[in-house]
This record gives sequence, structure tokens and C-alpha cells, in this order.
Amino acid sequence: MGLVDARAIPLGALQIKRRVGRKEISAPAGTDNARSSAARTNQGLALTIARTHRSQQLLEAGRYGSVRELALDVGVDNSYLARMLRLTMLAPDLIEEILAGTEPDGLSLEKLYRAPVVWEEQRQLLSYWSA
Repeated sequence: MGLVDARAIPLGALQIKRRVGRKEISAPAGTDNARSSAARTNQGLALTIARTHRSQQLLEAGRYGSVRELALDVGVDNSYLARMLRLTMLAPDLIEEILAGTEPDGLSLEKLYRAPVVWEEQRQLLSYWSA
């Protein structure tokens, strides 16, 4: 996939979206220059979720005796890692949306850290954020 050729698509057909503090310009669906949903994935958010699940696996396998021990080894603050581990409690369908790049615009780690533990409440809050 190449860059969008500005001469090939009328300016009015381009979509401008605000995504986590930055603007993204994309070609309309169906054009040769349209980006796939995988290309729109918030890679920082997806990477953090993946790392969080890996940290949880290490703790569950007994490789580390505590969150503090893992935090020291990884080089992050204990409270930060504990907050990150809350992401392992996100509903599976919400994680799939994030990994597919279909999460609501403006969804951030800060919002996810404050998400409730109950999956149905997470979905309600996510629909509120996307409204």
C-alpha cells in the first residue's frame, strides 16, 4: 500500500478523524488508497494491552512472586504496573475492537484504567464514550 495520491481523490472525499491526540486522514472505503483497519489500529494501546497480558501470564506462572517484584525487574513503578494489570479484566470483545482498530475515537489508556471490572458496565461506558 502506498501513500494516498492527493490528485487521485477529491479533497471532499477524504475523511479526517481525531485519534488519541492526533489527526488521521484516510481515503474513502473502496478506493485503491484506502487503508485497512489493521493500519488504523492504535498501536500504542494494542501494545500496552499485549504487554499487560504477558505480565499477567508471568505472575500466574509463578515466575515472579509479586507485582512489585515484576515491576522492579521490568523497571516500572509498582503502582503503574498494578494499574496496567487492570487491563487484563477488559471484556474480550472490547480488546478485539482495540486490536482491530474499531474502538471509539479518543479511547485512551487513562479511560481504560478507570473502566469498571464488570464487562457489561465496560460495554455501556464504551458506548457512552463513542457517543
